[in-house]
Amino acid sequence: MSESRQTKDGELILDSHKLSFHMDRIKAWENGDKIAPVTVDMALTRACGSMCKFCYATMQESQKRFGIKEHHALNLLDDFAEIGVKGVSLVSDGESTLSKSYATFIEHASSIGIDTGNATNGWEFGPEKSERVLPHLSWLRFTVAAGTPERYADIMYKGPEHTEVFDKAIRNIKYAVEFKKKHNLSVTLGIQMVLMPEFKDEIIPFAQLGVDLGVDYAVIKHCSDDENNTLGIDYSQYESMYNLIEAAENLSNDVTQVIAKWNKLKDKGKSSYKRFYGPPFLLQISGSGLVAPSGMFFQATHSKLHIGNFTTDRFRDIYNSDKYWNAMDYLASPNFDAQTMMGTLPIQHYISTALDNHLKGIEKIVPATGDNPLHVNFL
Repeated sequence: MSESRQTKDGELILDSHKLSFHMDRIKAWENGDKIAPVTVDMALTRACGSMCKFCYATMQESQKRFGIKEHHALNLLDDFAEIGVKGVSLVSDGESTLSKSYATFIEHASSIGIDTGNATNGWEFGPEKSERVLPHLSWLRFTVAAGTPERYADIMYKGPEHTEVFDKAIRNIKYAVEFKKKHNLSVTLGIQMVLMPEFKDEIIPFAQLGVDLGVDYAVIKHCSDDENNTLGIDYSQYESMYNLIEAAENLSNDVTQVIAKWNKLKDKGKSSYKRFYGPPFLLQISGSGLVAPSGMFFQATHSKLHIGNFTTDRFRDIYNSDKYWNAMDYLASPNFDAQTMMGTLPIQHYISTALDNHLKGIEKIVPATGDNPLHVNFL
């Protein structure tokens, strides 16, 4: 069960981290210097047409759902470039394709040397968006909760009778795959299943759908939950699905790699670290403009970690503020316990585990050798 896969386009790392390719940041961090995030995960709005049963954002309702104005979004990118951010992933807590600034944001990022990726339900990702943004994206990942129309609609929308959303998503994925092929684009196209234990019957249909669509990869991942287990995820049930997941991976072919995030599936919702070292390297920003160290802290109960909002202050000023660095220091201090004071398996889980092991001498992070993997600026 390798942490990386070799694809026709290069090495794809989805079940680990890429810190070894950013040793300058590691060394600066060890010296106590301020470091710019390698990657920022964000959204351009909190709005979303999906009603996903697995959605963590449903527990983050303290933030307004208005979209980010274009000039704020472009100023944010300019600030990122100034301080040294290398990659921006449009994921976070909203469906960024709904933003009027979506395509312009991606084009501007490309023009100033910032890599961008995007996760989407695909419902609004029609031919016009495909043709405009695919040449500028590093990767595009469609959320596909199931391989059958009725189950997809039940998990991601109003009920099994609303299969029109499945049809729309599949139509748009097919167009993106064909457009990439026709124009020989470098963008990586994938689909992702967020696996809740009760949806295990969709593992094989999902994998087969990925192969049939001809996407570059189909990934099966865990479902995160908050510290109160609001979504009710029973992580112990994943173990009973290992054979099924392995069978799904065996459907891989020369075009499509079916990949499970085994490390997170086997962590059973627990972390080995107590200090949360990841956010300085991988920062999250809400679709409301809220800057917080992690999406786990967007809700009002974690308001002391709400550092600022880039729609009212420039991000470069937020980044250089005492409040920003005090928040980072607090999360890395003995006063914070990631095992009890935040949700499960955050986006920074891989890098927080690696940094914790590095400092403890369990497994040192050493400079990478060989060629860069795909999406090296997305930790």
